[in-house]
Amino acid sequence: MKLPVYADIAAAVNRISGLIVKTPLLESPLLNQRVGGRVLVKAEPLQKTGSFKFRGATNAVMALPEGVAHVVAYSSGNHAAAVAAAASLKGIKATIIMPEDAPSMKIKNTKAFGADVVLYDRYRESREAIGQKLADDVGAALIPPYEYIPVIAGQGTMGVEIAQDLKANGITPDQLVCCTGGGGLLAGVALAMHEHFPKLPLMAAEPADFDDFRRSLEAGERLSNDPSARSICDAIVTPTPGEMTFAVNREHVAQGFQVTDEEVLHAIALAWQYLKLVIEPGGAVALTSVLTGKCDGRDKTTVVIASGGNVDPAIFRQALETLPSD
Repeated sequence: MKLPVYADIAAAVNRISGLIVKTPLLESPLLNQRVGGRVLVKAEPLQKTGSFKFRGATNAVMALPEGVAHVVAYSSGNHAAAVAAAASLKGIKATIIMPEDAPSMKIKNTKAFGADVVLYDRYRESREAIGQKLADDVGAALIPPYEYIPVIAGQGTMGVEIAQDLKANGITPDQLVCCTGGGGLLAGVALAMHEHFPKLPLMAAEPADFDDFRRSLEAGERLSNDPSARSICDAIVTPTPGEMTFAVNREHVAQGFQVTDEEVLHAIALAWQYLKLVIEPGGAVALTSVLTGKCDGRDKTTVVIASGGNVDPAIFRQALETLPSD
């Protein structure tokens, strides 16, 4: 199995640099005070389509051979909108398979970019099988959400940006924590960060009951989640780490953490309060791990990836209700 390497990420930087947003590292003195250390938050909710997925989708679409006129993707939402937007940029058709329980905002966003949306039951049907059959039937190119080198390389451009900003400001981080589902973002960022900071400890954060990467890392082999598990962190509730992504991440990532939905809701509220940043549940698990102390940020400089901001209004209201009323 061929694995992504840093050269793939460097090529992606050149391919998509004019198409993506170079998102900032945000810092809040009050957040630092709460954690007891310095926290630098990579603000990917400010990316086009509201998440890091636009990086990988754009790199994958722009790298397609000439003559490809139709792409198919499957996603819980962020990869869906990202592929739809990237396809629109290139002037080609997109069909996206999405779970019927995906947040309505994500379905609407995907349709708004001009894609056709096919809904499925994530607990009874295989999106991979549906996607492959559809792509075969219509002669389209299939763009998976994480088990695909161009996608991983595109996500890795975030790591390049982080490294450049840290070096430009004379900052040497003590650790980095990233959310993970299938592992594509984690793999891309790991390759990029270890190219620039080879000894940097990298950690992963996941929702409780969806900590397949943490358990897989400890076991040395890919393990799956209980199919009956549920979480509000819809963007990262994948059943098992990707084969390709796990092969990369097991070589680069030191540790994993799991956080509860209740902890995630409070972290969303604190991100709004301290950073004025709206983060969706799946995108907030890394920050949650630091705020809860599961990832110890005391007396350290911690880079935290906030990976997306496509939160349904009802969930956001629920998060804000966790703040004190006075």
